[in-house]
Amino acid sequence: MHAAHPNRLGRSDVMVTALGLGGAPFGNMYAALPETQVTAAIDAAWQAGVRFFDTAPLYGHGLSEHRMGHALRQRPRDDYILSTKVGWMLRPADPSRVDAGIFKRTLPFARETDYSYDAVMRSFEDSLQRLGMHRVDLLLIHDVDIWTHGSRDAWRRRLREVADGAYKAAARLRDEGVVKAIGAGVNESEACMALTEIGDFDAFLLAGRYTLLEQDALDDLLPRCAERGIGIVIGGPYNTGILATGAIDGAHYNYQPAPPEILARVAAIGAVCGRHGVTLASAALQFPLAHPAVASVIPGAVSADEVERNAATISAPVPSDLWAELKADGLLRADAPTPD
Repeated sequence: MHAAHPNRLGRSDVMVTALGLGGAPFGNMYAALPETQVTAAIDAAWQAGVRFFDTAPLYGHGLSEHRMGHALRQRPRDDYILSTKVGWMLRPADPSRVDAGIFKRTLPFARETDYSYDAVMRSFEDSLQRLGMHRVDLLLIHDVDIWTHGSRDAWRRRLREVADGAYKAAARLRDEGVVKAIGAGVNESEACMALTEIGDFDAFLLAGRYTLLEQDALDDLLPRCAERGIGIVIGGPYNTGILATGAIDGAHYNYQPAPPEILARVAAIGAVCGRHGVTLASAALQFPLAHPAVASVIPGAVSADEVERNAATISAPVPSDLWAELKADGLLRADAPTPD
């Protein structure tokens, strides 16, 4: 699979490349990045054939959108697909009083979730200003999941807000042609399942829940998406890094230090990959794309070198015997589609 391989995103008219570029690191996730380094990473993605770029107001409290827009505005607008998100509102604030979580040296804005109709319209306009563009191709409702909101009750309240507000706003923008497709960017399959009952979504960006480590989405979400023509983009295909680094000391899984059972499972998967002369990262990037509902994987990167490595990784040959051995050893679900 080449990085530039085009795939249709569900039943929409949006064509994404098999490899996309996730913009969370460009919001200074975990560490502050120099502007020149970010620009070089986006340039390297373009040179590798990547034409799908994802960002969000949350990432660096607007910083990622500013940086993405600056780099992409220099290129013909119809030559790439750009996605951003709504649901996190940014408001000017004294940076000394802002809790930015995992993001460092953010822009001077505080964040709060707001899925109301008016907030989504305002957030979308703000994103266009930061990007310096008149439209985006894919608009995603961000983080309407249990993991973000802390409890099932809180999540269900947020779902009602989405049904009454955010979805109607996103659908109107799609009807007006300001966006080509709408969806949600979440951390849980269950959240996507609930959203399919709320409205007519084109795509879901699912972070970390259909990977070489986790395939529970095969039970419900992926069959439903295939049936309804909803495209899937896999964010976090390395599960926050561990499927790229391997089971090393300090490896991260789900934005936290990896627990012992995850380290052991990754070590076992890595051993099988090693026996077949394949890097763990190659298997991790290529595996999700075998499912017919999955159109793209979008790992983040902090440098041009990482981008180039991802592009090489996704096109490296992987023998079918590797997938067969992983299944035989119980390290991969027997019903998981695997690359040819």
